[in-house]
Amino acid sequence: MRALTLALALIPSFAFADMAPRDGWSVTPTQKSYADLIAAVKEAAGANKLGVVTEAGPTEVAAGRGVEIPGNRVIGLFNNVYAVRILNLSTPAMIEAPIRMYVTENPDGTATLSYKLPTTVFAPYYEGADPDLQAAAEELDAMFAAVNANAVE
Repeated sequence: MRALTLALALIPSFAFADMAPRDGWSVTPTQKSYADLIAAVKEAAGANKLGVVTEAGPTEVAAGRGVEIPGNRVIGLFNNVYAVRILNLSTPAMIEAPIRMYVTENPDGTATLSYKLPTTVFAPYYEGADPDLQAAAEELDAMFAAVNANAVE
């Protein structure tokens, strides 16, 4: 019995994401499936003048290895006009681009869309920078809020 308990303890268990609201984040549970929310984010990004710059997630690769985990995808979005603008204001701040939206699968088959607000992401670079850096981040907040609203409707 002890050997069985030990063997069961060694089996990896994967929890579903606990994307609770947190400071500086937008966290929106939806009724959409994981796959549908990913597609909706990409469509909403284009409609709001943001391009998909990066995309990564462990779910599909893990499945290819025979490991089943909840859906988990990070989609990096940005706009070249803002990239050039921010780069001219703060070279170090550009390490933060693209801003990532995070799609996580919930236990009931729905998905949640989360992201750090651009003003939160760029805040460490405001001190000593041109005030336009914060203005650019605030404009990006509005763009990302629009993507979020469009994607979750």
